[in-house]
Amino acid sequence: MWQRGAPFRPAKGISPLRIPRSQSLPDSTKLQVPESGEFQLQKIPENGENRLLIVDDEELVLNLFAAALGERYECETALNAHEALRLLAERPFALVLSDVQMPGLSGIELLRKIVSDFPDVAVVMVSGVERSQRVRDALRLGAFDYLIKPCDLDVLQLSVERALEHRALIRDGNRYREDLERRNAELASQRTELVRLQAQLVHSEKMASLGQLAGGVAHELNNPAGFLYSNMDTLMRYVTKLKQLLATYDTITLPEEVAPKVHQLKREIGYETLLGDLSSTIVDCAEGATRIRDIVLNLRTFSRLDEAELKIIDIHAGIDATIRLLSQYYTSNHITLKRDYGDLPPVLCYAGQLNQVWMNLLTNAAQAIGPGRGEVRIETRLIDDMVAVRISDTGSGIQSEHLKKIFDPFFTTKPVGEGTGLGLSISYGIIERHGGTLQVQSTPTEGTTFITLIPLNATGSRIPQQHAETIHLQEVSNVL
Repeated sequence: MWQRGAPFRPAKGISPLRIPRSQSLPDSTKLQVPESGEFQLQKIPENGENRLLIVDDEELVLNLFAAALGERYECETALNAHEALRLLAERPFALVLSDVQMPGLSGIELLRKIVSDFPDVAVVMVSGVERSQRVRDALRLGAFDYLIKPCDLDVLQLSVERALEHRALIRDGNRYREDLERRNAELASQRTELVRLQAQLVHSEKMASLGQLAGGVAHELNNPAGFLYSNMDTLMRYVTKLKQLLATYDTITLPEEVAPKVHQLKREIGYETLLGDLSSTIVDCAEGATRIRDIVLNLRTFSRLDEAELKIIDIHAGIDATIRLLSQYYTSNHITLKRDYGDLPPVLCYAGQLNQVWMNLLTNAAQAIGPGRGEVRIETRLIDDMVAVRISDTGSGIQSEHLKKIFDPFFTTKPVGEGTGLGLSISYGIIERHGGTLQVQSTPTEGTTFITLIPLNATGSRIPQQHAETIHLQEVSNVL
């Protein structure tokens, strides 16, 4: 019997195969030119790509097949299916050449096990029984070919060669398919990123236009609002002096011919009421001028047209300016706003863009509460070299299946027509540009929390994701 692991020596009377010079040779072989002038094949190990396993319960058949195929392939033999399965588990094989009828586990059962456990191995069945049903069963189970004993050795070699070529084509096809799927996934990812960037660009242009409009309006209103605000104090002083003068006149007794006319005029103009209303009117105007001044300052702070580059700002000033612009929500009686500001140093950032983030998060928080009563809480802390801002609400919350898509472009949980699905996506991109992270926690019917981490120096270098998650889990929840 031929011993595995040793060079195969054909049985007595069987001469090794010779291949003429004109015959094409596989790439996995090396040629040696002996003195006889004929080429002989020397196999090169290829991690099982050139290794065959011959399974038959007759040693004569094993030796014959091994001699016929041993010139071109590395052949190993097994006397039964159990030994074959053991060898398949130990090292890789490209093809199994198996008899059908064997004691114990049959060749058909071996075929089933190979197809199930070693799908990358090609199988050629050989049998002395020529039954069409058995042939169909073997081919249906996954055998590449079915040869009838005694088979021509040239036919055997051709069948093995075709089986290996078929196996190579399948492997190449699988690799091409996997590569195509990978490329399709990359294209889909790039398309998603392109859509996000396009949406961010459109939204940024809109916000830039809005910022330019707000900045222009603020600039135009700044001077007249300043005139009004500064002149209100002067007007109040003057009116106070005039009232003092009129009060002095009222103590003087008028001549009889003038007194009736003066009293008549006082009644017509409502003199007593006029004096009382004059001061309150000036106070109301002064309050209105103050509000106009604050609105102008808020617009200038929010637009930050003069701060398109990195600037050092006060985070709290930007949040407060945004809250004042959202007075329609936060001056109502049904939303309670609580601010818990920590001691934060100035932050180097893109101020106008951060104000867009606060605008989106605070608007979403107020809209999540809806018409009912609720609370919005803003907390800020300094953690290591980062500013943590947590904005939480007691609104309707977000379903767990939506949390993974909450930052995707055009994804919104709001009814049709009430949201574009761009606010959170743009906010996420802005925070990423600052080198920070934006995270969300939510429980349906209980509320939502957004936690923003921003480096003190927003130079654009990302916080490592693992570090961000560590800060989020271990520090933010405890510190805020």
